Amino acid sequence: MPRFSVIVPTHGVEGRLPLALDSILTQQFGDFELIPVHDATPDSPAGTVTSAYATRDTRVTPVESPPAGGLSAARNAGIAAAHGTYVLFLDGDDTLAPNALRAITDRLTETGDPDVLYFAHDRTHWWDGGTTTHRPTGVETPAWSAAYRRDFLTDHHLTFPPGHFTDLAWSGLVALAADRTAELRGQARVRHLLRRQGSRLNAPGEQQLELLDQVELVLARANAGEGLSAALFEQLFAVVLRTAAHPERIPARHRHAFFRRATHLYLHHRPAGFHPSAGGPGVQHRLLATGSYAGFRVLSAANRAAATALAALPRPRAPLTRALYAAQRLLPLDRNLAVYRAYRGRGHSCDPAAIDAKARELAPHLRSVFLVEPDAVAQLPEGVDHAVVGGRRYWRVLARAKYLVGDADFADPVVKRPGSIRLQTHHGTPLGTMGVDQSSYPVVAAVSGSVTELLARVDSWDFGLSANRHSTETWERAFPGTYEQLEYGCPRNDVFYTATAADVARVRRELGVPEGRKALLYAPAPTHRDRTTGHDARLDLEAFCEAVGEEFVVLLRAPCSDDDDGMGRKGEGEGEGGLGDRVIDVTRHRSVEDVCLAADALITDRSSLMFDYANLDRPIVIHAGDWDVYRETHGVCLDLPAAPPGHVARTERELADLFRDGSYADAEADALRAGFRERFCQFDDGRAAERVVRRIFLGERPESLPPVVPLAERTPAPAPAAAPAPTPAHAPATATLVRS
Repeated sequence: MPRFSVIVPTHGVEGRLPLALDSILTQQFGDFELIPVHDATPDSPAGTVTSAYATRDTRVTPVESPPAGGLSAARNAGIAAAHGTYVLFLDGDDTLAPNALRAITDRLTETGDPDVLYFAHDRTHWWDGGTTTHRPTGVETPAWSAAYRRDFLTDHHLTFPPGHFTDLAWSGLVALAADRTAELRGQARVRHLLRRQGSRLNAPGEQQLELLDQVELVLARANAGEGLSAALFEQLFAVVLRTAAHPERIPARHRHAFFRRATHLYLHHRPAGFHPSAGGPGVQHRLLATGSYAGFRVLSAANRAAATALAALPRPRAPLTRALYAAQRLLPLDRNLAVYRAYRGRGHSCDPAAIDAKARELAPHLRSVFLVEPDAVAQLPEGVDHAVVGGRRYWRVLARAKYLVGDADFADPVVKRPGSIRLQTHHGTPLGTMGVDQSSYPVVAAVSGSVTELLARVDSWDFGLSANRHSTETWERAFPGTYEQLEYGCPRNDVFYTATAADVARVRRELGVPEGRKALLYAPAPTHRDRTTGHDARLDLEAFCEAVGEEFVVLLRAPCSDDDDGMGRKGEGEGEGGLGDRVIDVTRHRSVEDVCLAADALITDRSSLMFDYANLDRPIVIHAGDWDVYRETHGVCLDLPAAPPGHVARTERELADLFRDGSYADAEADALRAGFRERFCQFDDGRAAERVVRRIFLGERPESLPPVVPLAERTPAPAPAAAPAPTPAHAPATATLVRS
């Protein structure tokens, strides 16, 4: 029998769950079993995480609980499966302090194994990481701030009651039943994360009515024989009075009834001889005892927070546009209208375009409108309806559309209407810091805008797309909010599993790849420098082409600049330093997915395109010349050189050598790529767009969607079938590479 059973509910915290589990498994005191509780649903994201842990550590025993049962059912399922002498609880986004289990077991031994041992916890602010330490405070002590003797729980049939205030009732019931308690003083043993959206217990809504249900449950148990102390009574009604003093938390139609019921419970269960504390709390008690709701409101008005109201939202600046947008928002939502915005309004591309294409197939009743900048209209494919950003139709469709889908946020003045649905598709898998994580890096923070404005936009999201667990964890940390993460894959990557050999050959012909040559896609990532001076190819492409020989041509996909035409180049049809057919500029090509299909291999420094291209299972080489500088100035959420998708070259000489001797595609490169694909191609299987359309537009339940095909069972689009290459005339690297 282990000393501890540590129970960890996991619903909705998949992104931070590994931190919680690791904080337990790395404890120096190892006599415990870890019981993560995940939703009893097919393909539960948390279940996937905990199953992986269970295969690595026999102390991990996952159990299931129905999602409808909520937190209380999850904890009760953990108690039922526990074998430890003591039971501890930990929320899935919290962590256990180092050496916490050793300190707890030592104190339990010192105090003769009491029924309950209480200890302090730290509450960590989600934004700045600042902490405040909280010591046990009676019935408001959370369940994860104590250790409970399991025999004590089972002897008294103690379980968590259903409802939002389950911790309050649990702590009250435990207090009634416990004969011996002790406290572990000193540092906090649990680090509790305060979520940006705050606690549901303090939020306005019908759930506030459940507070009195939980209080009555404790009072009824006391009347049944446990006995009610004056201290416990006062603690329970301190919570009740605090809620009553914030009437904005309770729906208006229930406020008087809430107060009347509280008065009834107070009078019916008040211990004989009870006298409330003096001062303001004492006056509140007397008003509650007399049922004086009007007097209580007058007393509370001076101290309570102002009634919750929607913050004033910015409006479009132009008076005519403002009036048009406001008038359109008075009209009903158009339930068959979907508005898309791709790549800052640069056209019909990326995930929004892939979702739109699948919606035309599966949801033909929907009408789609793409929001585009004026200079991108000419590049739209035939048949794509559009509205020019800033125009009258732009504001009309934004005001009326039920569905808003984009890989970046819509304009700040756009109001989230009740009943509308926003899907944030993001820009693929993150490598650099994102969202609030950028605040520590001045270079990116200076151009990222206000964090407050960012979070206001995040609050309008209903769903976010993720291609892998790394993305899920990063989005949850960088864009904290209440939206639901959809681990469905990137819709734009579906083509990497549906394209045929004929499609690959067609794209190569369209791009002008000479027969018999291998095409190397060179896609450097944008940098701060790119944003001010246009693209910088970084590589000396002329020297590189001469060094690798005639076997190869380069497909140049330069990064987009805010100063150029929006597609990464200042002019069209320009050569690349007079290289002729050795470098093919594909920057302006509308579909980067087509370019990837045409390429035999990818070269990049840190473009997120590597994560997409990995789905094709073709060679990838990282040119990491400025990685250290980028990591220090911009910040990263992944150590790329430590876990690359292929060989890493620090200099141009090393890069050219990899292609000249063929080692860019050797067995070591294959092994690196396999590990990379296992980690980052988790949910891309060719059906991501279908899952999105069926869930978002057709309203199908998650369990009815196509499950993700295991990586080993997927077949990527065939690689280009290159004819025998011409005999290259290799030049010595020292003669052709002018810089390294």
